[in-house]
Amino acid sequence: MRKLVPLFLVLLGYLFVAALYAVNVPPWQAPDEPAHYNYIRQLAGGNLPVIAAGDYDQAYLDEIRSAQFAPQYAIEPIEYEDWQPPLYYLLLAPVYKLFAGSLPALRLVSVLFGAGVVVLAYDITRLLFPKQVWLALATAVLVAFIPQHLSIMASLNNDSLAELLIAAVLYVLVWWTVRDVPEGNRQETAVFFLLGILLGLGFLTKGTNYLTAPLIGLVLLWQYWRDWRGLIRAGLLVFVPAFLLGVLWWGRNLIVYGGLDFLGKAAHDSVVVGQPRTAEWIARFGLAGTVEQFARTTFNSFWGQFGWMAVPMPPRIYLLLLLLLAAAVTGLIVWAVYGRKQTEGRYGRIHLLLFLLLLLMTASLHIGYNFTFVQHQGRYLYPALIPIALGMAMGLGMWLMLLIRPFTVRLPQLPYLLPLSLGLGLAALDIFALYRWIIPLLTYTP
Repeated sequence: MRKLVPLFLVLLGYLFVAALYAVNVPPWQAPDEPAHYNYIRQLAGGNLPVIAAGDYDQAYLDEIRSAQFAPQYAIEPIEYEDWQPPLYYLLLAPVYKLFAGSLPALRLVSVLFGAGVVVLAYDITRLLFPKQVWLALATAVLVAFIPQHLSIMASLNNDSLAELLIAAVLYVLVWWTVRDVPEGNRQETAVFFLLGILLGLGFLTKGTNYLTAPLIGLVLLWQYWRDWRGLIRAGLLVFVPAFLLGVLWWGRNLIVYGGLDFLGKAAHDSVVVGQPRTAEWIARFGLAGTVEQFARTTFNSFWGQFGWMAVPMPPRIYLLLLLLLAAAVTGLIVWAVYGRKQTEGRYGRIHLLLFLLLLLMTASLHIGYNFTFVQHQGRYLYPALIPIALGMAMGLGMWLMLLIRPFTVRLPQLPYLLPLSLGLGLAALDIFALYRWIIPLLTYTP
């Protein structure tokens, strides 16, 4: 139990800072928050939303945001998230009713989902590196306190539940691949069924959760290569329950939207006209300028660009974060070349493939979407945040271990300096950002 005290402290710190955000960030000053709120409002009123013409008005959005959501502007017309799967909103509808539609109360539920992501980030790392508790803590700290991620977890947004389900799938896959589970026994069957339920719940939560289907498929192929009978059995146990859950939503969309629009995306794309398009930016800024803005804004908003991307941090903060990332990447390369064989753990090629596949798919979706629309938001990389955070923790840890190697025999606690310094530094940045930039610059003033 004492070994869990550091994780408890990380979790307590996360809950405290995230609650500050949930309560103090001005209403609607998080991406798409009014549209998510209106989805819940409709559910609480007994209606399952259907996206339709008029749910998205770019001119009205620009006006209400520039007015900092002044009280004279109604948020009810903002309903362009009505195409989303319903699970997150169904879970929050009772909270909406219980607390009379309180936005902070709804945000705090998302905070709890985010806490689950932090715990699973720690647990996944412990499975792979059971003796490096400091590494698991550093991974959890990065997931918990990256400013933009914390602000999203503390807002009304289905990303929090989507990330929790992705993290849960990763945990089950890693657990299964590091444990010697006999083929065909009840425990293995339970693993497959659990993966199917998690995948199906993901289908009912957000489109990004479809990324977990190839991850599961990869691990099944790895585990049952050349055992086609075992592969078919495992595939049925996973994908049949997932399909039975997903088909509830897909069938409804086929009935409501018609054609082959089982996701509702075609209906969504026909409604959200007026979004800035990449072709327009290329004509205006040139290809090089557009790519440069995409890279810079994606990096900045991955770490912290608040509100509806309206409040960036000062350039010197991004420079420090860029140096931190560069140190992590170079340290990870050093670890891969020199330190990997000296690191005790239960990791293998399948875990590297698993994390790389998730990272590549997530990055490809982000880049691919930006071929059409201008959406340079780094938060779209958060489905792969656990692999990113683990890689950063390993890279930074490599440099730390090289620095403290002469002292580790006498002071074995020295590696814990990494999660401690990261946690204190990022938490301080979170709180400073909230009270120095977010509240002053995003609060409506008559």
